[in-house]
Amino acid sequence: MKISTKGRYGLRAMVDIALNSGGDFIPLKLIAERQNISENYLEQVFSTLRKSDLIKSVRGSQGGYALSREASMITVGEVLRTLEGELSITGDDNSNTSSFERSIEDCISITVWQEVNKNINKVVDSITLEDLVNQYKKLNGEFILDFSI
Repeated sequence: MKISTKGRYGLRAMVDIALNSGGDFIPLKLIAERQNISENYLEQVFSTLRKSDLIKSVRGSQGGYALSREASMITVGEVLRTLEGELSITGDDNSNTSSFERSIEDCISITVWQEVNKNINKVVDSITLEDLVNQYKKLNGEFILDFSI
């Protein structure tokens, strides 16, 4: 399985919104500039995300994009499945095999590929945009100073 540019850019843009919106709508141009992504390409990605109700948009001078729900309620899995389709490391390409090969393939599929797919989905469904924002802040030394005396 390889995540396409669409999936990677879409996830980056979603984290950017979660990190920078503060509840406001962010112009697409700002997201594109911060993430060094073509504005036209990002527009196509956002069209898909909007249709899946992961983001909302407002037109006009004060317009832009915002998350449709709290960042803690949107998982990486939702974003990637919206942009990539089902997350799987193998395709179903074993229809032309003999019964002997088929039984070996079935064994491998059940024992290995299905378990790997389950765990991939388990991981991406356990990470929220809020988790990524918190990790970003931690990696960049952004934290709240508490001066208690």
